[in-house]
Parts: sequence; structure tokens; C-alpha cells
Amino acid sequence: MPRFRTLDDLEGDLDVRGKRVLLRADLNVPVKDGKVTDATRIERLVPTIGALIQKGAKVVVMSHFGRPKGPDPALSLRPLVEPLSRAIGRPVQFAPDCIGPEAERVVTALKPGEVALLENLRFHPEEEKNDPNFARQLAVLGDAYVDDAFSAAHRAHASIEALAHLLPSTAGKNMQAELEALGAALENPKRPVIALIGGAKVSTKLDLLNNLTDKVDKLAIGGAMANTFLFAQGQPIGRSLCERDLADTARAVLAEAEKRGCEVILPVDAVTAETLEPGVVTRTVGVNAVPPTAMILDLGPQTVAVISAAFEASRTLVWNGPLGAFETPPFERATVALAKKAAELTRAGKLMSVAGGGDTVAALAMAGVMDRLSYVSTAGGAFLEWLEGRELPGVKALEIA
Repeated sequence: MPRFRTLDDLEGDLDVRGKRVLLRADLNVPVKDGKVTDATRIERLVPTIGALIQKGAKVVVMSHFGRPKGPDPALSLRPLVEPLSRAIGRPVQFAPDCIGPEAERVVTALKPGEVALLENLRFHPEEEKNDPNFARQLAVLGDAYVDDAFSAAHRAHASIEALAHLLPSTAGKNMQAELEALGAALENPKRPVIALIGGAKVSTKLDLLNNLTDKVDKLAIGGAMANTFLFAQGQPIGRSLCERDLADTARAVLAEAEKRGCEVILPVDAVTAETLEPGVVTRTVGVNAVPPTAMILDLGPQTVAVISAAFEASRTLVWNGPLGAFETPPFERATVALAKKAAELTRAGKLMSVAGGGDTVAALAMAGVMDRLSYVSTAGGAFLEWLEGRELPGVKALEIA
């Protein structure tokens, strides 16, 4: 993995005592009726803010929120002042803009160890255009830059890419943990490595599948995307969700995996039902016996056993995507069972487990294992693009030449 500076480097020439540190966070958290409903991203920012406070820095937090088309009170970061203040245990000042006189006034008034939150970066369209002049206007507010927003690292935006080149720049604690976990999972892993990939569509994960077959020893496929592979092999899938037009693509993925020596694990049995609704009557069948009127809605117990055995034979696990319609009981069972198996092996020191992606996080939270895997990434798009082997602008900008 390329080298990047960390908070430990903020000493000597980069000493931030009494200095202004611009901290790029991802505070794009779910809010309902003005209240934060999931504070995970706020909580994960606390170690970085704490470390900067301990170093005597003046901490200036900046973030995007939603997709505003110019200033929009409904997408203001002001409601996050209170939960951020509660999380770090001290007051947080708020600047009603992220650049210009109002931002400068709030930042100038900060004393060492104090924290301010700037208004939504995306109230200025120049942010998403990676505009160099906008980045310079942000840079005048700081003496150093810390990026702790891995979940936004796939965006070449001004506060992520351009700004990192204008000030002494480092990765924050969360960014560092994320990069180290991802590096240990795919770039320099303990082998054998297994990837478990679920979700609905092959079309959204083609690059990911092609990259993984070149890096892992085993690739287990679940979720509705497995139906496309089963269909490509001539198996009956009834009324299951399936991208029939991608059958040739699925066969090509399997052929390439075989050429690269990557074993692909597909379902051997499935839990089916006539409708997708809670508590519906289900039937577990072999994948060669799915009734024409039924839908495949979860992996069957034999498939769960096969993947569990593959976990036991591996040293590293990379997981993205749920394995069934997990939001609707009882179709969460395979996802929960395999999540608990991964947690058990991780706790025993037998498996290094990294998981991420939006629905994956929700599924692991349902299984109660969020804090029992080696690392769970709250990044969505950035985690997927990393799995696809793409260069992330926010990471590239922090690299030491």
C-alpha cells in the first residue's frame, strides 16, 4: 500500500499546537425531524478530534450533507452541532458558511483545543467541481489538513482532492484504520482469502467481481445476483429476480475465475416463496428444483454450511452485500448465520474479517456483529470502488511521493 502521513506525523515541522487544522469529515448522517438517527459516523470521528485537541490544535470540521442545489436550510449542518458536541464532550462553534468572512470570523475566534463546524460544503457548487479557487478559499482557514472521510474518498471534490495539495496533509484516525484494514484484506493478506459478495445485481458489481477473481482464492456469491449465475448455468429460477441478459457475462466471469485459479461457490440450495412478505410460507429446495411460480429469496442451509466451511479454511474474509432479502423475515437467516460464523472465527483469531457497503452494514447490525468483525467500513461507494481496484482521489492526494 502507498505510504501516507498520519496524525503521528503532526509534530516537528508539522506541529499543530495553536494552529488551525481543517478536518474533512463525512457527517452525511441520517436525520429525521431534526434528529440524528444513526450517529456512527459522528462517533468514528471522535478519536481524530480527540487527538487533535490533545495536540493543542484549533479544530475546524467541514463536511458535505445531502445533495443541495445551493444553500438549503433543510440541508444545513447546524442540527449536527449538538450531537457532535455531545460526542466529543465539549462545545462546538458553528459557522454559517464554509468560506468567506463569516467562516473566518468563527475560525479566528477559536482557542487551542476548541472546535468549530463549518456549514455544508455543497452549498457551493464549486466543491463538487474540484474548483481550485474554492479550495484556496478553504485553505485560508487552516494551517494543516486532515482527511478522515474515507467514505467520500472516491470523490474528486475540492475539500478532498484539491485542498490536500495546498496544506500539509495527513490521514485521520478513521481513514488510517480503514486504509490499513483494506490493505490487510486484499493488498497484503494472509491466505487463503475468501470474498463473499451478495446484493441484487451483477451489472453493478461486474468490475468488482473481475477484480476479486484475480486477488482471492475463493469467491462465494449470494443474494439475487447469484440467480443470474444459476440461470447462466441452466438452472430453473422460477420468478426470481434475475438479469437474464447478462447470462453470457456471468459465464465469462466464471470462465475467467477458473483461468485465474479462483474457486467460485454458488448456491446449491435455496429458500423460496411465492411472495416476498414477512412470515410467508417458505420451501427449501435444491437449485435444480425451484418451482416455476416461486422466487429464490435466501440461501439454503446446505449452501450456508458450504460457505461456513470455506470460512474455516480461510485466513482472510472480504464481505460485501447481503445474501438474501434480509429486511423481510425469515429471509435474513443465511446472512445472520454467516455473519455470526465470521464473528466466531474472528474472535478466535482464525480469521481477519473486513466488511462494508451500505446494505452490508445494515445486515451486520441486524446480526449484532458490527463490533465483532476485524473491521466494518461505513463507506458505501468508496468501499465498492476500492474492491473494484480503482484509484481513490482522496487517498491518492494523501500519498507521500
